[in-house]
Amino acid sequence: MQAPTTPRPEGIHLGITPTCWSNDDFPLIGNDIPMEQCLSEIALAGFEGCSIGHTFTTDADALAAAMHLRGLSVSEPWMSTYFTVPEGCERTARELLKVLEFLKRLNAAGPPVKTGVIGVAEFGGAVHLQAVSLRANKPEFTDAQWTELCEGLNKIGEITANQGFRLAYHPHMGTGVQSGADIDRLMRHTDPRHVGLLLDTGHLAWAGVDPVDVIERHRDRIAHLHLKNVRGSVRADGALADGSFREYVEAGIFTVPGDGDGDVDFDAVLKALRPGESYRGWLVVEAEQDPHAGHPPLHYAQLARSYLARVIG
Repeated sequence: MQAPTTPRPEGIHLGITPTCWSNDDFPLIGNDIPMEQCLSEIALAGFEGCSIGHTFTTDADALAAAMHLRGLSVSEPWMSTYFTVPEGCERTARELLKVLEFLKRLNAAGPPVKTGVIGVAEFGGAVHLQAVSLRANKPEFTDAQWTELCEGLNKIGEITANQGFRLAYHPHMGTGVQSGADIDRLMRHTDPRHVGLLLDTGHLAWAGVDPVDVIERHRDRIAHLHLKNVRGSVRADGALADGSFREYVEAGIFTVPGDGDGDVDFDAVLKALRPGESYRGWLVVEAEQDPHAGHPPLHYAQLARSYLARVIG
C-alpha cells in the first residue's frame, strides 16, 4: 500500500468484505481459504475492519479475539429479510435477535471501532442464488408485498435503533429492490429514523443506476457504503445475456476500486458523498471474485487500499 497523500476525513473508517476471499452467496467459491488468512491479509493491506464472512467462527468471543489480534473491527454484519413470503416475518425476527445478541458480545469485547450498522436485503422471491437468467427473472413485488416489506423494515429498524444500531438496506441484483425506482419507493415508504440505505456502487451500476444520482437523491439516508466496481466488458458480454448471477460473478463482473478494468467513477462517487462532512462511517471495499482465478485476493485488496490512500487517506 502506498502512503496516504491526503489526511483521512474525520469519522471515516476503511474496510473490506471477506467476499474478496470466499463468496458468501456461493460458499464453495473460496471455501478453502481460512478465516485467519483472510483477516491477516485484510490487516496486511491496511484496512481497519471487515464484515463477517461465512467462513468466520460463529463464536463471538473467538471472533473478537481473532480480529483484535490484528487490530480489526467488524464493519457490519449481514442479515437477509423475508417479509414478502409466507412466514417470513417470523424467520426474520428470529434472525434479528441472534444478530443483535452477537453484536452486543462483539462490542462488549472492546473493538477499536464499535459496530453500529446492520446490512439487510429482502431475499423473498430473490433469484440471484438460482441457476436462472438474472435479467429475465428479476422479481417484481405486488403493492401488498411492498407494504409488507416497508412495514417489516420499519418494525425491525425500530427494534435495531432501540438497541443502539442502525439498519441499512442494500439494493441487490436479482431481488425485488434493484432499480432506481425500487430504491425511491423503498425510501419513500420507510421511516428515515429507523431505515437507512446501504449504497453499493457495483449493484447500482450493474442495474443501470448512477450511484452519484442516488447519493444526491437520498443523501440523508445513506448509512453505509460498499465500494464495488463493475467490469463493463463482462456486463455487456452477449454470451452472458441469459446468465445467472453466479455465471456473471465467475466471469468477473465485479472488481475493486483502483483496478483500471472497472467502469465505476469512484472519484465522482466520493466527491458527491463528501466523506467526513455529509457522510461519516465505513467505506467498505467489496468485489465477489473467484480467488483462484486471476490475481489472489491480497492483490486486489492492496490495489483498493492504494487507491483509497490517494483519495481518502
